[in-house]
Amino acid sequence: MSHDQFSSLASFESSACVSLLVRDVAGEYRPAEANEVLQAAQRLLAGRVRGSDILTSPAAVRDFLRLRHGPLEHEVFAVVHLDSQHRVLDYVEMFRGTVTQTSVYPREVVKETLARNSAALLLVHGHPAGVAEPSRADEALTRTLKTALAMVDVLVLDHLIVGGEVIYSMAEHGLM
Repeated sequence: MSHDQFSSLASFESSACVSLLVRDVAGEYRPAEANEVLQAAQRLLAGRVRGSDILTSPAAVRDFLRLRHGPLEHEVFAVVHLDSQHRVLDYVEMFRGTVTQTSVYPREVVKETLARNSAALLLVHGHPAGVAEPSRADEALTRTLKTALAMVDVLVLDHLIVGGEVIYSMAEHGLM
């Protein structure tokens, strides 16, 4: 190995120690940008969540949702599908909205729920402004979804609102 190759390898190894690397379309490695690291971590977590019971505690659920919804600059409505033992079947981001609202279609939630053979659900959405309190519209939507899903024997366990680091549980506040 020549001195130049050794210097290049040493430089590469020292930069690899301080940052993660990604391969670009030309096959060259470069330091990953923060958003690329976060997206990869989210894909990895979502893959681990499906078919597992990784969300076995309220703390685990909250940590997962903070990571998924906390940094978003727009509202996303998602559903955590559970089996009859409340093990995670899937996490699905169903609707994307604006900074202040998103449209949710109960028919689509019911269709997704039946397609996954879910027995129970956790409803989730974020408030990008950081205020985790539910609006009157959030409360009305929750009632509508509970009624629609009850008709197909699916239990809605909670509706969680993520506002930055704070997560509001409608079930814990007697709104379910």
